[in-house]
Parts: sequence; structure tokens; C-alpha cells
Amino acid sequence: MASRSLQLDLPDEAATAALGARLAKACRAGDVIALHGDLAAGKTTLARSLVRFFAGSDTDVPSPTFTLVQTYETPTLEIWHFDLYRLEMPEEAGELGLSEAVDGLALIEWPQRLGALLPQTRLDVRLDFSGEGRIACLTDHHDWSARIDGDWRQSA
Repeated sequence: MASRSLQLDLPDEAATAALGARLAKACRAGDVIALHGDLAAGKTTLARSLVRFFAGSDTDVPSPTFTLVQTYETPTLEIWHFDLYRLEMPEEAGELGLSEAVDGLALIEWPQRLGALLPQTRLDVRLDFSGEGRIACLTDHHDWSARIDGDWRQSA
């Protein structure tokens, strides 16, 4: 299947959180969302919104920067939130439970640290700075474009 992309303007943090909720509505067990972007680009904000969609708005969702992974048991599915910024070798991801995460939902910040171990079937979300806000580029490497409403177009 060819990948498809969609670009969205995110003028503020609320728009980033809304994108997380929008993606959550389309999530199912076995999904991988790879969150790309520089420091402070909004990766954790998006992940936090997605987790809270499933676990409740009062759920504490800390950044897994130091723990490398946080897990959340929800009524719908188990969520694994990885932050691989401090990963030195892709093979270290096995110690974090990456293989177990395939039964739930895996949110992976700094996915490029996985190299060839990054699952082929995934949704890539790239967050880039744009003025005071952000731009999100979503690239579908599976069937996300069929699950998310919006105008998906063939990527070049």
C-alpha cells in the first residue's frame, strides 16, 4: 500500500490536543503511532491527549523522558507511551517492552532511534514549528487514511 499524507495547521496547544483526541477515535489494538519532531514540538502534548481520551481526563500522563516508557491500562486497550530520546542502540527497545506493546497501542516519541526496528505498519506524525503554532504532517503506512476523516492525498 502506498503511503498517504495529510498536513494540518495547529495554531495552539489546544489544537494539538484536539488532534490527539481525533486520532484516538480511530485507534485500535495493534496500532503504532510514531511521533516525530524537535524538543518541545508537541509530541507529549499529543500523546497526553490521546491517553486521556481512553483513560479519562483526570489521568496523570507524565512525559516518559526519564522512565523511557509509561503504560496505561484502559477499559478499551493497553497504551504504551515510549520516549526513546535517551536510547543509545535500537536493540535496547526490547528491554522496554516494545514487542509486548504490539497487542495494545504504542505511542513512540523519537521513533528514529529504532532504526530498522520501527514497525512498518504505523502512522507517522511529524510536528514542526510554524510561527507561534505547529504544523502536523500525518503519513499513513497502513490504513489510517481510511479510519480518519479528512482529505488524504497521495504523497510524492
